[in-house]
Amino acid sequence: MKRNAIVPYILIMVLGLGLIFFLGIKGVGDSKEIAKEQEGGQEETVAFEPEAYANKSCITCHGENLEGQGAVPNLHGTGLSEEEVADILANGTEGGMPAGLVPAENVEEMAAWIAGLK
Repeated sequence: MKRNAIVPYILIMVLGLGLIFFLGIKGVGDSKEIAKEQEGGQEETVAFEPEAYANKSCITCHGENLEGQGAVPNLHGTGLSEEEVADILANGTEGGMPAGLVPAENVEEMAAWIAGLK
């Protein structure tokens, strides 16, 4: 007895199309809910954490413990004031640190943290 080989393929195709249809309907419903949430204007603000930012961004040049390496300075006990550190973070240094690595709205907070490292 011969079986028709096309029947399983048709069955898989019908099931796949049905799945796509029902997931599409679910997505439309979810998109309406997401749009309602966004209309509310409730935007989550994440607090800036200088230490976490330093561990993510600064360690590539200043080393794992921010102790400096080679021509890159140690960030512990720099002897610089918060204003001087903020100026370096905002404007960079010639041939050294590039400007703008710390978001402008967080420069003061980062400068206070760096100036306080001992």
